[in-house]
Amino acid sequence: MGTAERINASQRILPFVEIMDSTLRDGEQTNGVSFLPHEKLVIARTLLRDVNVDRIEVASARVSEGEKEAVKMICRYARQADKLDRVEVLGFVDGGASVDWIADCGGKVINLLAKGSLKHCTLQLHKTPEEHIADILETVRYAHEKGLSVNLYLEDWSNGMKDSPDYVYQLMDTLSSLLIPPSSLLPSPSSIKRFMLPDTLGVMNPLQVIEYFRKMVKRYPQVHFDFHAHNDYDLAVSNSLAAVLSGAKGLHVTVNGLGERCGNAPMASVQAILKDQFHAKTNIDESQLNGISRMVEGFSGIAVAPNQPIVGENVFTQVAGVHADGDTKDKLYYNELIPERFGRKREYALGKNSGKANIAKNLEELGLELTPEQTRRVTQRITELGDKKEIVTQEDLPYIVSDVLKHDAPEDKVKLVSYVVSTAYGLRPGANIKVEINGKQYEGSAVGDGQYDAFVKALRYIYKKHLDRTFPILANYQVSIPPGGRTDALVQTVITWHYNDGLLRTRGLDADQTEAAIKATFKMLNIVEKELNN
Repeated sequence: MGTAERINASQRILPFVEIMDSTLRDGEQTNGVSFLPHEKLVIARTLLRDVNVDRIEVASARVSEGEKEAVKMICRYARQADKLDRVEVLGFVDGGASVDWIADCGGKVINLLAKGSLKHCTLQLHKTPEEHIADILETVRYAHEKGLSVNLYLEDWSNGMKDSPDYVYQLMDTLSSLLIPPSSLLPSPSSIKRFMLPDTLGVMNPLQVIEYFRKMVKRYPQVHFDFHAHNDYDLAVSNSLAAVLSGAKGLHVTVNGLGERCGNAPMASVQAILKDQFHAKTNIDESQLNGISRMVEGFSGIAVAPNQPIVGENVFTQVAGVHADGDTKDKLYYNELIPERFGRKREYALGKNSGKANIAKNLEELGLELTPEQTRRVTQRITELGDKKEIVTQEDLPYIVSDVLKHDAPEDKVKLVSYVVSTAYGLRPGANIKVEINGKQYEGSAVGDGQYDAFVKALRYIYKKHLDRTFPILANYQVSIPPGGRTDALVQTVITWHYNDGLLRTRGLDADQTEAAIKATFKMLNIVEKELNN
């Protein structure tokens, strides 16, 4: 028996962990993030249908009319897809107002927020524990009367266990008696399905999570406990795993770790560690994690850090040549985090740290074969570019090979012959261009919202009128300037295009931003042309 299995056996961890995603509720509390109703619907549908999370928390009751419309849309979809019991809304002990709001939206589950610490109860609500418990019981009763099932949050539970454990036990002693019996098919008029224990302020460490969770599980062995972590000390993932080790049956996560202040536990990281380190089972489809990450990144406007585990741009990129060499020799630098498992692929960076093995890996993927001497010369050129802080991609590699070796490979099929872009006060920017495609020259002109936009529209005109071809759709456009701040600094433009149900990314480098974008565009066009001619 391995270490993880022994730990699991000793702690009686269930082999299955329920995952509740709170991106649309807690994640939307990220500063500057506000999803539109249709964006919420798309995210909710993807989480339930594709990622296959067990539950989603989609809103807080009574926030706004826009929020109400979003919840109605999600509940309508979930009802049609027979997933309505997996859609949850945060509600409050407010005399039934939250219950009415959720029921009016078509919801069937309320996550009722109660106070999990004596300070919150007495200083925020100005109530005694007995008064608060009575209010909770009345809200639970009313929720069932309206046809809603109830999960109960103990807000600030972590501080409650630190500072006022007797208060926590007083609540639980009364409310746990309302637990739905496992053998019961239907809840009683006052039952609670799950108790959800949040580290609201992100103040706990894994040892405290283990201590407090074990106390809760030992005292209330029949209760289904969820754990809800916040990342203020960068411990959300560790604390979530500590909770599982101590008997938590459910974990709360968000896509990309979105959430108030430092965020919540990121879904992808929690899933990977649960599976690889503790051999726990979930219903998550790992191949969909990168897709939902990109979707939420786009809708939220919050970029994923390049080194974010699982979903970061760089996490499956080997930079050092020795690592690429080791991968060739029986995958010496592999671990269980295989990129294909998450719908991604391993890449080998090209730069000043690249060795011959990195170059060979990229050439192999492109189907190019070089002699050892040719490989040495290409490696030298890439190292020189890296010393200048230029980024080299796999798409650039054939051009570098051609430039360095001066071999007899065919010339570019798509060439820019000449162009003029102009802008004037009160007029939209315009572009007049002449291009050569497969030996024939074409001209086009257009106006746009910027110089580059006008240039691309002129290209689209040529491709549609003269070639009757669809021009790839621009998906993303990024501009960066190397450090220094001088007026003659080089501009790097990275453009991502939708092409053949996939994405194609090219880069251009020049002192002029428009020129850099044009270079990136023509790299893309030549890649497309090469595929069409093969």
